[in-house]
Amino acid sequence: MLEAFGPSLYVADGPTVSFFGFPYPTRMAVVRLSDGNSWVWSPVALTEELAEAVEAIGPVRYILSPNKIHHLFLSEWAERWPEAHLYAPPGLARRKPDLQFNVELGDAPEAGWAGDIDQVIFRGSFAMEEVVFFHRASQTAIICDLIQRHPESKMSGLRGMLMRLDGLVGEHGSTPREWRATFLPRGPARAARDKVLGWKPCRLLIAHGECAQTEATSIIAAALSWI
Repeated sequence: MLEAFGPSLYVADGPTVSFFGFPYPTRMAVVRLSDGNSWVWSPVALTEELAEAVEAIGPVRYILSPNKIHHLFLSEWAERWPEAHLYAPPGLARRKPDLQFNVELGDAPEAGWAGDIDQVIFRGSFAMEEVVFFHRASQTAIICDLIQRHPESKMSGLRGMLMRLDGLVGEHGSTPREWRATFLPRGPARAARDKVLGWKPCRLLIAHGECAQTEATSIIAAALSWI
């Protein structure tokens, strides 16, 4: 359920969910922070096996959603670890008032993980903004929906054709075209992209599709060249 992705960084794949009729795989990440606590990004459906694996990494102290559509499983994680702090990306606290968020994420990392993880918000979209993270120990950029690289082998039929037209398939995957159109103006997103590239990440961890263990900086530059 939970596999090492890099030093102190772990991933787990969850169930496939439907998004406007399209099947979307889910993936989460867990970082073991320098103080021994666990930082949980975009949690997937919680099982007892997964809960035990996460607790073996360290006490869960931070649970985060990177954008306002990645909230399906937050409540069950918050219920399992009520002492953890729940962090919302821009817009999610208003969208989900039933979730008791502690803090809305900003461009500066919180004190609890600032020594291990940096972050930046891709601003400027009137539809949805996303928080992107950089885990220093593993040199990994952690990106949710801004870059999607769905496997060619699983893209068949009409849905596969539409995903290809949207630029979301294979090693040249990118951002959904309809989402790109909502970034007006693009200056803030361009500044965020430049900050991500300035991190010079080696690894790329994404929620939907093929991650990368090498050459992440060039992959990100190409995928976000539309900005």
